[in-house]
Amino acid sequence: MKARIVILGAGESGTGAAILAKAKGYDVFVSDSSAIKQKYKEMLDSRGIRWEEGRHTEDVLFSAEEAIKSPGISSKAPIIEELIKRDIPVISEIEFAGRYSDATMICITGSNGKTTTTMLTYHILKEGGLDVGLAGNVGNSLALQVAESPHACYVIELSSFQLDNMYRFKADIAVLLNITPDHLDRYDYKMQNYIDSKFRIIQNQTKKDAFVFWNDDPVIIREVAKRKPAATLYPFASAFQDGVKGYVEKKQLVIETKKRLFTMEQDLLALTGTHNLYNSLASGISAKLMDIHDENIRASLSDFTGVEHRLEKVARVRGVDYVNDSKATNVNSCWYALQSMTTKVILILGGVDKGNDYSEIEELVKEKVCALIFLGVDNAKLHSFFNGKALETADARSMQEAVDKAYRFAQKGDTVLLSPCCASFDLFANYEDRGNQFKNCVLNL
Repeated sequence: MKARIVILGAGESGTGAAILAKAKGYDVFVSDSSAIKQKYKEMLDSRGIRWEEGRHTEDVLFSAEEAIKSPGISSKAPIIEELIKRDIPVISEIEFAGRYSDATMICITGSNGKTTTTMLTYHILKEGGLDVGLAGNVGNSLALQVAESPHACYVIELSSFQLDNMYRFKADIAVLLNITPDHLDRYDYKMQNYIDSKFRIIQNQTKKDAFVFWNDDPVIIREVAKRKPAATLYPFASAFQDGVKGYVEKKQLVIETKKRLFTMEQDLLALTGTHNLYNSLASGISAKLMDIHDENIRASLSDFTGVEHRLEKVARVRGVDYVNDSKATNVNSCWYALQSMTTKVILILGGVDKGNDYSEIEELVKEKVCALIFLGVDNAKLHSFFNGKALETADARSMQEAVDKAYRFAQKGDTVLLSPCCASFDLFANYEDRGNQFKNCVLNL
């Protein structure tokens, strides 16, 4: 009798896991408490995989030898807690896919910048001629690629939610960009729980593997000193320090690896701003470790076009620039966005608060922001923090209302910045929907 695997959630991750499990001979059942998108139903049906939507049939789920959980499902969901109580292992799609691949795994996490760094690293490796797949929070499901279009290496963006259910998987190159408060609602509002989740990216690494990290992040430095990682360390920073392998010196980007030194003029980097310097250093170190030729790295760092919804310039309307940073779902992301602004800003923020501390952006708001628009169902916390700080404020219950009010506030030479600090699920399907609505409203001004 075939071993049974159940898949909880039938999005990109769950559907990919189901297809790989079926290919490896398991009895597979997919269960989603919500409606399943038509595209995923068709993918499951075409491969003869059973599924259900709008419910969980517990008799089937509890007869499984193992369960694969989509990252969006909380570990505190009753169905997950019951599976664990019954000693049914619950793992992630990445953990499962890793069992069936000996490809080189370049894994990237951090509270901010991980999508840009993942896309940039993938771009460099692909342009450098490697057989590389893009997976995790971006690209196609890792499990689907392992099942049907395997690659020699993968660049994988990993959220803390994915890392939480990874146990034996090993990153050959692990990149940790930064750690600032995020998703604390999923971690009992305890920062250390979130930190522990992020550091799972280095579990199972050996001296042969690489750990790339930001050397100026006090949380990371404290944890590295405490944990003493087994991997070979490749810290990076904005300026030279003892032991740092990536830095800027005399306006030159410098990367040191065991084999050779890489340099390029900082002014040639396609991505601007301090945060993007770190993303470029992390990507460059990873590329050097993968033996990409220097000329390919330079070319790719020079021509990368960036990531949609991350400091994306939408349009200039009557002398006012509109910038879509909808991917800024935490306060630290908004801090980076504000730091990069060189004009006065009308800031649109708000949504589902995840335990945010707005004091992190308070000084930048005072320095650069002339008006705040709170876009959300419940803006009480935003009003409580920002009211009385000599700023114009307004509430909006839709993107159209937010853009219209920003248009009225803005003067020629200003920037209207959507950088919400919050999740999007009160008014939008996701951050992409929020960003797309912003772009549509701006383009219709």
